[in-house]
Amino acid sequence: MENVDVRDPVTMESLPADGKTVGEIMFRGNTIMSGYLKDFNATKEAFKGGWFHSGDLAVKHPDMYIQIKDRLKDIIVSGGENINSIEVETVLYSHPAILEAAVVARPDDHWGETPCAFVTLKDGHEASEQEIITFCRSHLPHFMAPKSVVFEELPKTATGKVRKFILREKAKALGQN
Repeated sequence: MENVDVRDPVTMESLPADGKTVGEIMFRGNTIMSGYLKDFNATKEAFKGGWFHSGDLAVKHPDMYIQIKDRLKDIIVSGGENINSIEVETVLYSHPAILEAAVVARPDDHWGETPCAFVTLKDGHEASEQEIITFCRSHLPHFMAPKSVVFEELPKTATGKVRKFILREKAKALGQN
């Protein structure tokens, strides 16, 4: 591995180690990968600027620790504000009735996108959509709180990773908020 850094994906400049400035994690080195099989355009995009673009958003702390904030494709843009889905999920996981949670963008005719929470409740626990929204609003800026909550078992891969692309499709199928 030659280098790992948090960089601005547009200017390709290294970002300050202030623990606040969000950029994309990028890698350089001969152990990354040679490219996508038979997909020249995807390879060109992934290595734009001479760095491998991970798709992970992060901040760099003064001790050079890199803290992942979210996946680039999971950022929700609501009324011009970026909402970090992981921050919303962290609050949802602190609710006493929630076992699992995932947050994706749902189309909104006024805001563009709003957070939509998919949650699985713990056995023997109950919670309403409004209760969960109110809970989130008391722990987050109001624009970050989910505007809708769907109660269901989360779709996962064989290794247990939540399949957010399926949830994005479901949120889109729900229609405008």
